[in-house]
Amino acid sequence: MSEKEVLQRNVEEFSRLQSYMLSCEKDSKAYELMKQRYIELKIILTASGISLTELDKIKE
Repeated sequence: MSEKEVLQRNVEEFSRLQSYMLSCEKDSKAYELMKQRYIELKIILTASGISLTELDKIKE
């Protein structure tokens, strides 16, 4: 898999994950588990040079 494909996959996962997070209660166990992946993806995308200004709906 090329670097471009990996980045695309991570951007898509980041977007999808945020939709799931916004649809559940912030104090739920599911939200906490998703938040961990959200942080991981945010670090990966930022380190890859992707600007999250437009993508980040959660802003945590």
